Amino acid sequence: MKQRVNYFKTNPKVLQLMLQLEEYKKTTGFDSKLIELIKIRASQINGCGFCLDMHTKDARAIGETEQRIYCLSAWRETPFYSERERAVLELTEAVTTISAGGVPDEVYERVRKHFDETQYIDLVAIMITINGWNRLALAAQLLPGDYEAQAVK
Repeated sequence: MKQRVNYFKTNPKVLQLMLQLEEYKKTTGFDSKLIELIKIRASQINGCGFCLDMHTKDARAIGETEQRIYCLSAWRETPFYSERERAVLELTEAVTTISAGGVPDEVYERVRKHFDETQYIDLVAIMITINGWNRLALAAQLLPGDYEAQAVK
């Protein structure tokens, strides 16, 4: 496979808009590990190798365990995730595959047990952002492998 286009250079305005969305996550107060779980799970569903490479490296850099990263695609069958994380992962799947059935009321209610309305929308915004990055990376055929995680996020 060959990279089609470097959108970083081709259209920096789009990159800046996406980076503004990315920066918003820092204002939400969510734990970095939870955010990386969202990014990894959405990227798994979307089949984005570039983003999986990036976010698994980022997750390890902030102390996420290999076991939790490896088992994320089977989170329902493992005891490694809290009830709060499970609700977020279920929401991540619903938002990522939204055309398949929307966000069911029961998923919304499970998330609301742990998060208020503003936090719910913040979570959805984080999910929208990673889904956007996935689509940009897949459309450009960005190649995984060269990304190096930052020491501190």
